Amino acid sequence: MSTDFASTADLADKTMTFDAVGPGLYAFTAEGDPNSGVIVGDDAVMVVDAQATPVMARHVIDRVAKITAKPIKYLLLTHYHAVRVLGASAYSGAEILASAATRALIVERGKEDMASEIGRFPRLFRAAESIPGLTFPSITFPDQMSVWLGRREVRIMHVGRGHTAGDVVAFVPDAGVVFAGDLVEYRSACYCGDAHFTDWPATLDRLAEFSAKALVPGRGAALRTPAEVADGIALTADFLTTLYGAVTQSVGKDRSLRETYDEARRVMDPKFASFAIYEHCLPFNVARAYDEAKGIEHPAIWTAERDRAMWAALRG
Repeated sequence: MSTDFASTADLADKTMTFDAVGPGLYAFTAEGDPNSGVIVGDDAVMVVDAQATPVMARHVIDRVAKITAKPIKYLLLTHYHAVRVLGASAYSGAEILASAATRALIVERGKEDMASEIGRFPRLFRAAESIPGLTFPSITFPDQMSVWLGRREVRIMHVGRGHTAGDVVAFVPDAGVVFAGDLVEYRSACYCGDAHFTDWPATLDRLAEFSAKALVPGRGAALRTPAEVADGIALTADFLTTLYGAVTQSVGKDRSLRETYDEARRVMDPKFASFAIYEHCLPFNVARAYDEAKGIEHPAIWTAERDRAMWAALRG
């Protein structure tokens, strides 16, 4: 078990892949790093999640250029986290789409989240100087909207709170493919520092009702069959319920945050310690679960200073 803060020791480059998950649909993945999705329509392209910096975003843009000359007209942000959104300036001329709840979260905590995540992920933010500032959407919607790429519909939906209060998924009905953002992870730890644990499992149940033929998770390999999709959703639900169950039991026994963390490790490690970014996520996850179990409904804002203080308390 490394004691290095968050992902500061994770400095080795990852192997990037760009795989088809349906006709004109692609997953950009990199061994547990944040994924992006690509949806090619008749006359334009939508990218799902921007990457952490404009330099990182170029890896996605360059791969799009190899498969189509159609312009990237839309950039969808599935939620507000810096590793997903701060590369947006590389998508010149694209409309930036996000839920109204995501925009509100950027206003409320975007500046703090940017500083926090740059401190947590030095490899992903190597080119932090290329970021011009916070990313704000140019188009927002409350719950659902459809974007038409010629005859191809992309149905964007807020199906419930989970990873954040503003998560959306993109569903391509003609192919039965879902781009799920961080609502679903595949053999990667869920980051739950801004989560709504009570809501998230029901959100996953609604997502399962899509009966997707393929699904691109927020991290981990693309899920290319209905069986793999079901496995990915079930693994995510198991991670969440195991974690929150352990934490709520500890809160019921009036354990301290540190005692709760130690108990959560005892329960979680045998099943999930091999998952990508598990060591990074667990302290943040337990801290948020502890708050929610004690009745704090709105996640507290993570700052660079709060990050370090919490890590020292739980891992010091």
